[in-house]
Amino acid sequence: MSTPAPDFVVQLDHVAKSFGDVVAVNDVSMLVGRGTVLGVIGPSGAGKTTTIRMISGGLYPDSGFVRVLGEDPRHFHRRTREAIGYMPQLFVLYPDLTAKENVNFVASLFGIPPWRRSARIEEVLRLVDLWDARDRRASQMSGGMQRRLELACSMVHQPTLLILDEPTAGIDPVLRTNIWQEIARLRSAGVTVLVTTQYVAEAEYCDSVALISGGDLVALATPADLRKMALGGEVIEVSTRDPIDVQRLPPVPGVVSMRQTGPRSLLVVAEDAGTANPRVNDAVDAAGNAIEFIREYRPTFDEVFTALVTAYAQRHPAATPGQAVTPAAQ
Repeated sequence: MSTPAPDFVVQLDHVAKSFGDVVAVNDVSMLVGRGTVLGVIGPSGAGKTTTIRMISGGLYPDSGFVRVLGEDPRHFHRRTREAIGYMPQLFVLYPDLTAKENVNFVASLFGIPPWRRSARIEEVLRLVDLWDARDRRASQMSGGMQRRLELACSMVHQPTLLILDEPTAGIDPVLRTNIWQEIARLRSAGVTVLVTTQYVAEAEYCDSVALISGGDLVALATPADLRKMALGGEVIEVSTRDPIDVQRLPPVPGVVSMRQTGPRSLLVVAEDAGTANPRVNDAVDAAGNAIEFIREYRPTFDEVFTALVTAYAQRHPAATPGQAVTPAAQ
């Protein structure tokens, strides 16, 4: 068995988990550094929730091992458990208690003294825009309001590690932005945050992203590196003055591929966009044409996810193909 990595809050080493004949998580390894945001992204049923439940200690792996804050989740010390905030995917709070009472109850479980509790409860309820509904019973709230209430409860004790399972599901775009702003603030304060989501565009808010499909870890990298992995390098969009035939252009050093996207437009994949730009310009000039504009092309994360999952399935024919993921709400 490997030894825990001391500089990482979460360590998974060849972790697997099955339910009967269904493989939920298959040989997943990852490290999560302190004060970072890891987005765990994939379609419904991909294995995201199973992964974070093993991290939180709610499930035990069939093989491999998990270390969180230096400990095995099966043997967490009390202080370690108290340093973790967890927002589950399903509503688990008390429906007959009001929003304020639910947060107060969770705060008391974590030992927050009464004289500090009121200010902290108001702070987190205002953050999730529920202060005006503080006296409403949880059972009388909409699904989106219940999600926000659970988020407030998970943050009230100011954890070192915050695990959020689909925190923005069913929440309008304005509040979703507010939640990600709070996650960024928590990261600046040194909190490590694990977020699962089906909204692929939310990868932009993360320091690193784990793409999971069919229980397999398809990729783990920064958002910028995921784009490079998906397309084979940095991508340049080129528009020319006159119609151009990409087949007539001479080879360009440092360019991986060129693809025609219109009579006067190209997509160029290069090892380094800055170095390739003048070389592409020279190649177009040599073909008797001229460039109107040349700029960086940033594929959407829907494109990135699709490209990476497709490439992974081609390399691993036995892997279960992923379903479509949820596009970001406009």
